[in-house]
Amino acid sequence: MDGPWAGKWALVTGASAGIGVALARELAVGGTNLVLTARRRDRLEKLAQELSAANRIRVEIVAADLAQPAAPQEIFAFTQTKQLAIELLINNAGFGAYGGLANVEMQRLLDMVQVNCSAVVHLTRLYLPDMLRRRRGDILIVASTASFQAVPYISTYAATKAFDLFFAEGLAEEVRPYGVRVCALCPGSTETEFQQVAGQSGIVAAMKNRETAEKVARVGLQALAAGKSYVISGTRNYLGAHSQRLVPRALVTRIAAKMFRPTTEES
Repeated sequence: MDGPWAGKWALVTGASAGIGVALARELAVGGTNLVLTARRRDRLEKLAQELSAANRIRVEIVAADLAQPAAPQEIFAFTQTKQLAIELLINNAGFGAYGGLANVEMQRLLDMVQVNCSAVVHLTRLYLPDMLRRRRGDILIVASTASFQAVPYISTYAATKAFDLFFAEGLAEEVRPYGVRVCALCPGSTETEFQQVAGQSGIVAAMKNRETAEKVARVGLQALAAGKSYVISGTRNYLGAHSQRLVPRALVTRIAAKMFRPTTEES
């Protein structure tokens, strides 16, 4: 089956789990060649073998830790050496940390800003010039429904995702005249490893209407292909993200604090 990026090369960060894996599989079914990057080489190798065998596409992998400032340049150098023209960049890698700010390890907070914000800007800046020269190309940035309001106890994460949303929306308008599309994908609660990695396992059971990573991936790719600058996956998530505009910001934050306040054990 041919998709919008059939025969082209896409780079997917954070491709070893969750939405990253779902995006890679969706693209592979559509005939897209893939460069997969994440920290865990063993997972990348297994996924690459699966996708190339099932879909007759080319798959390259590059293990990299985007918490390291040099990682985006290393990924770019890899694709340059392989002479791969990346026509779809998916900035998916990201993570959160749950708890009061004073209780979260300092380095984890700084790494979060590096991965969720700095690496996104760095990779986009590296691959964008070639897209502008070709007058075609696509960039998908995975943000969150947390992009739309402050969220106590995941304050840094929500702030990084607000950055991603605003960065994507501004850039989308900036590059539109050159035939380049940019879209921010804003999922709500999704069935991935995210909550466990963020230390939110205690409240996962209370979360209802979680979407599958596969559904979120399809929504994001369809919105990008349609030229949207952002998309919120799920009707309930859409209504929730936009209805808060009708309520005083302080009240929205106070409600979020009650929802996310840790128990004594989690704080």
